[in-house]
Amino acid sequence: MELSGVGIWSLHLRFGDPAEAADAAAELDDLGFAALWFPDAGGPAFDTAGRLLAATRRTVIATGVLNLWMHSPEQTAARTASLTAEHGDRFLLGIGVSHADVVDAGEPGRYQRPLAAMGGFLDALDAARPSVPSTGRVLAALGPKMLALAANRARGIHPYLVTPEHTRRAREVLGADPLVLPEQTVILCGTREEARSIGADWLRRYLTHPNYANNLLRLGFSAEDLASVSDRLFDAVVAWGDEEAIMRRVNEHRAAGADHVALQVLTEDARVLPREQWRRIAAAV
Repeated sequence: MELSGVGIWSLHLRFGDPAEAADAAAELDDLGFAALWFPDAGGPAFDTAGRLLAATRRTVIATGVLNLWMHSPEQTAARTASLTAEHGDRFLLGIGVSHADVVDAGEPGRYQRPLAAMGGFLDALDAARPSVPSTGRVLAALGPKMLALAANRARGIHPYLVTPEHTRRAREVLGADPLVLPEQTVILCGTREEARSIGADWLRRYLTHPNYANNLLRLGFSAEDLASVSDRLFDAVVAWGDEEAIMRRVNEHRAAGADHVALQVLTEDARVLPREQWRRIAAAV
């Protein structure tokens, strides 16, 4: 499996109409995107992966990311092996520890020692028969400890809600060989006002999660930046403008050490697949 270039990260591929998602995946495959990433909130994530793999010919299908609290490592290993046997080396297992409020909503107090939980999950994947090799998994690593774990026990990282500066720092921690595969949110629009009308509240919701907020504070943003969703913060996290502006941000990640950038496209109506925007990006890549 090779991962380079540009991919698409999309909620719709996981939680939208399955037939429409499969049709969109087939088009994205034809458009030449290197990978399709979808998030997880428990449930039949591997069924989604199977449908997307069946709908595509060459694109890598990846979890971005599997919530480790919501899947057993034994089932994860078995389903990963099954997908690989059926579709070849095109499934990449992205794994993350999610957020305390999400995990504890179903079982209060469950979310504890996330770094240790990740280590234990990887131990179980190693022990499973068949196992999930370290080359077949990436971690949703933001902070230095999770980055160090990924350097030793995974093929690389798939961090979410990050900047090119995070990519640069991650590459320094990981060294030359592991993959750095950041998600980058983008909005195709003409003005900052339009971009903020689409993305400011979206970003504000994510900033309620301590892992994202703390990561941005480590990157040099202030508590006031986060509280107000300042233009400085918004512009650093969300790439907005025309296709050229989007590609400038992709190239900033590449210059900082990214191997592949997964683009999440936000639009005014989040319920609609952004197929026209995906086509515009594909033409610019």
